[in-house]
Amino acid sequence: MNTLALGPSWLDPDYLLNQFGIYGLLLIVFAESGLLIGFFLPGDSLLFTTGLLITTSQLKFPLWLAIVLICVAAVVGDQAGYLFGKKVGPALFKRPDSRLFKQENVTKASEFFDKHGPKSLVLARFVPIVRTFTPIIAGVSSMRYRSFITFNILGGILWGAGVTLLGAWLGQIAFVRENIEAMLILIVLVSVVPIIIEFVKARGQSKRAAAAGPGAGPTPPPAPPQRGRHAKR
Repeated sequence: MNTLALGPSWLDPDYLLNQFGIYGLLLIVFAESGLLIGFFLPGDSLLFTTGLLITTSQLKFPLWLAIVLICVAAVVGDQAGYLFGKKVGPALFKRPDSRLFKQENVTKASEFFDKHGPKSLVLARFVPIVRTFTPIIAGVSSMRYRSFITFNILGGILWGAGVTLLGAWLGQIAFVRENIEAMLILIVLVSVVPIIIEFVKARGQSKRAAAAGPGAGPTPPPAPPQRGRHAKR
């Protein structure tokens, strides 16, 4: 497999699979699904690339087994995030910003969870950054465990199997096989579109707040989710 000349190599799906193989992929899926430090990892493009490279025989691994392991890693990752959220609780909302942690990411995930409820665990799988923090917010909110595990498994399967199979399906198309390098670049670009959209929206909100004048002041962050809203009964 050739490494893409696009961005840092350690975020290049092709490079990651070449260097660490399927087991490195599983570790990344686990980290992005439930560890705070995993929000920047290229989950979508990595799964897509895995399916594509397996189909084109550039990655020697059974497709069905890769899908099973990916789904398990995704579900276990969200489980770890949920337990972390239950343990840390509202203190997560008071944690200061650092290089790898931004309070705005927690706020976005909290708003996403409040808006969509339990099904946010499925929807968030397809939203970079948000998917890392949503299971943690579910734990902070003491979401009923039965609901959590149900939506966790459903989301893990739809995301893990769906994105990987999409890459495998496109890998069967002659044009894709003949232009794998270009397709992988396109995958990386598409995977960062949601992040760019969020960045543009955040800048727009900042400009509107500045235009409102200094007296308006910044919009206060939402309060931590109330324990009991999705709590076990």
